[in-house]
Amino acid sequence: MYPAKFTYHAPWSVEEAITLMNENEDSKLIAGGHSLLPTMKMRLATPAHLIDMKNLRSLLSYIHDKGDHIAIGSLTTYHQIESSSLVKQAAAILAQTVSEVGDMQVRNMGTLGGSIAHADPAGDPPAAILASNATMVIQSSGGERTVAASDFFQGFFETAVGAGEILKEIRVPKFSGGSSYQKFKHPASGYAVAGVAVCLTKNGGNIGGVSVSVTGVSDGAYRANGVEAALTGQAFSEALAASAAAHAIDGIDALEDPFADAAYRGQLAKTLAKRAIIAAWNNA
Repeated sequence: MYPAKFTYHAPWSVEEAITLMNENEDSKLIAGGHSLLPTMKMRLATPAHLIDMKNLRSLLSYIHDKGDHIAIGSLTTYHQIESSSLVKQAAAILAQTVSEVGDMQVRNMGTLGGSIAHADPAGDPPAAILASNATMVIQSSGGERTVAASDFFQGFFETAVGAGEILKEIRVPKFSGGSSYQKFKHPASGYAVAGVAVCLTKNGGNIGGVSVSVTGVSDGAYRANGVEAALTGQAFSEALAASAAAHAIDGIDALEDPFADAAYRGQLAKTLAKRAIIAAWNNA
């Protein structure tokens, strides 16, 4: 299928891209294109103006050590992230999670910012972004603002990025504890039927701080607060991991589709949460 007709733009600066968005109400940004182009071909998205970010890669494709955090430009590809020694060392959960995205061709073109701004309910990166307590930098004509991951994802394909704004940078705090991302892939798409990211620290034989996030199960990625509460400060054991993981879908109405009904998807989340907790502990 072919997309509807549109006017093509390829700005050379973030400011120019923002101006184009403000001047053209029915416009869409495109980065790697893996999410937008299929929906355009199926006529599920019919923007009158397409703003290609390809000329901004030299400005927004980077991984910088900022002392207490890693700054990642929104157009940085999955492959750049998964192969970065800095990310592997200081934000292992992000490196592992993006390595689970698609195949090598997808990871060579797909961008972290594009995935996060798209906020697919079955996307992998949002799980790592939430579990790592990252902060997003959003730019508009009025300047920059920052949004915590906990406030960024706002539902089904919805984020805190508003009209006339661009996700510019992702700031991931450095983390020296253990982490793990466990995923059950859809056999056709490779998206997460369910995925769980865990970051935790050890305090002797006890679990210190812990963050747990889930993707693929609800209308967007979310923090599993019940799992975190059941783990924090407790002596680690596989039995504890199992009992805590049982809270993975507390307060959540699990999604249903032809591949997985709500009960199946919910059970997957609990099983993957247990595996991720145990793996993160062993990695700490």
